Amino acid sequence: MADTDVSARTPAEPPAPAAPTTAAAAPAAGARRPGWLLAVVLGGTFMAIMDGFIVNVAVPAVRTDLGASFAQAQLTVSSYLLAYGLFLVTGGRLGDRYGFRRLFLAGLALFTAASLACGLAGSAPALIAFRTVQALGAALFYPQVLSVLQTAFTGSRQARAFAAFGATIGGASVAGQLLGGLLVQADLFGTSWRPVFLLNVPLGLLLLLGAALTLPRAPRRAAPARRGAGLDAGGTLLLSAALALLLVPLTLGHGAHWPLWSVVMLAAFPPGAALLAAHERALARRGGQAVIDPGLFTRGRFRAGSALAVAFFAGNAGLFFLLTWHLQSTMGYGALRAGLCFTPLALTFVLASLLAPRLQERIGTRLLVAGYVLNAAGTLALLAAAVAGRPETAVLLGCLAVIGFGQGLGVSPLFATALREVPAALAGAASGVLETAAQLGMALGVTLTGLAFTAQAGPDSPTTATATTASGASGAFGAGLAAAALLALTALALLPRLLRAPAAPPGPRP
Repeated sequence: MADTDVSARTPAEPPAPAAPTTAAAAPAAGARRPGWLLAVVLGGTFMAIMDGFIVNVAVPAVRTDLGASFAQAQLTVSSYLLAYGLFLVTGGRLGDRYGFRRLFLAGLALFTAASLACGLAGSAPALIAFRTVQALGAALFYPQVLSVLQTAFTGSRQARAFAAFGATIGGASVAGQLLGGLLVQADLFGTSWRPVFLLNVPLGLLLLLGAALTLPRAPRRAAPARRGAGLDAGGTLLLSAALALLLVPLTLGHGAHWPLWSVVMLAAFPPGAALLAAHERALARRGGQAVIDPGLFTRGRFRAGSALAVAFFAGNAGLFFLLTWHLQSTMGYGALRAGLCFTPLALTFVLASLLAPRLQERIGTRLLVAGYVLNAAGTLALLAAAVAGRPETAVLLGCLAVIGFGQGLGVSPLFATALREVPAALAGAASGVLETAAQLGMALGVTLTGLAFTAQAGPDSPTTATATTASGASGAFGAGLAAAALLALTALALLPRLLRAPAAPPGPRP
C-alpha cells in the first residue's frame, strides 16, 4: 500500500488489493449469496467464542455430577482455551495452504462431533479430552472467518461485515454466560450441564450445511515447485512449543500457586521464541513457506495491531474474570443473575459495533480513539466505585454499559486496520496471529488481575475460596480492577502506534 496518511482513511477501510493472483481473486469472485455467506461464518464465530465462556457457570454442576476434583473442573475451562490458543496460527496457515473452505468445513465438523462427545462424557478426564478436541476444531475453522471477511467482501460491504464480526464477538461473549446459566438452571430432562455442549450439535450441523452451500471453492493449488516450499512442519512444532511454554503456565500456574515447572516454562519461553524467529527467517530466505511469515511483521499496522490486541483483550478478560467471581462470591448472585448483569455491556457492545461503519465515515480514525477512551474511562469509574465502597448495582451496570460501548467501537476497527496491508495469500496466517495475540492477552489478563487480587486478599483467592471478610473481598476486587484499568490504559497508550504506523514497504517480503 503506497499511502501513509492514515488521517485520510478510516480504520475499517478494506485492505489495499494485493498483487493479482488466482488464489486471492477466487474467493471474491465466487462469493455468491454474500448475506448467507456472512451469516454462516459469523455463526461459526459465535459458536467458537461462546464456547470459551458458556462452561464457566456450569463448572459447579460438572463437579457435582461427575465427581470431579477442583483441578479437573478448572481444566474443563482451561483445556479449551489452551488448545485453542496453541493451534490458531497453524489453523490459519493450513487455510492459506489448502483453502479456507476445506479448513472451515473440517474444523466445524470436528468441533460439532467433539461437542456431542462432551455432552455425553461419563467422566471428568473424558470431558477434558473431548474439550481439547473441540478446541482443535475451533482453531481450524475460526481463523478462516477473517480470511473470508478480507477476501470475499470489498468496499462498504467489507466495513459492514467487520462491524457485524465485532458485534458477534461481543454478543457471543456475554451470551455464553447467559445461556450457560439458563441451561444449567433449567436442568432439561434432568441433564444438568450437558445441554451446554449439546446445543452446539444442531447449530453445527446447520452451519455445515450452510457452509457447503455458500463458501466459495478455491482453485486447486499446484504442488510446491521446490523442496521446503510446502507446509512448515518444523516451524509449526516450534511455534506450538513456544506458545505452550507461555500459555500453559499463564493459564494453570496461578491456580496451582506457581509451582517450579511453571517458572521453568516461563523462563524457557524467550529462548524458545528466539529459536522460532531464527528458523522462520532462515526458511523465508530459502524461499520456504514459513508458518509465521516474517514479512507480516514488516507491516507496521499489523505489528502495532498485534501488540494492541494483547493489551486490549488482556484488560477485557481480566475484568470479566474478576466481575464474574465478585458477583457470585461476594455479592451472592446466582449463575443466571450474574450472567444477566453483563447484559448492558452486551447490548452497548453490539450497538457500537453496528454503528461503527457510519461513525467512521464521519470521524475517521478518531473512532478508535473514542472507543479506547470510553473503555478505559468505564473501567476507571468502576474502580473508583469499588474504592469508595461496595458498588451499587446501578453504578455497576452503568459502568459496564460504557465499557461495552467503548469495546464495541474498538474491536472490529482494530482487526480491520491491522489486516489492511496484509495480502490475501497471507490472510489466514495473519488472522491466526491476531487471534493468538488476543488469546495470549486473555490468559495474561486473567493472570495479572488474579495476581493483584491474591496480593490483596492474602492466602484466599478466587479460585480456591472466598475472602474471609466483606472488606477484604472488596479490597481484593479493587486491586484486581486496578490491574484491569492499567491494561485498558496501556491499550489506549499503544493506539497511536497503530494509527501512525507507516505502510508496508513495497517489494518482496524478506
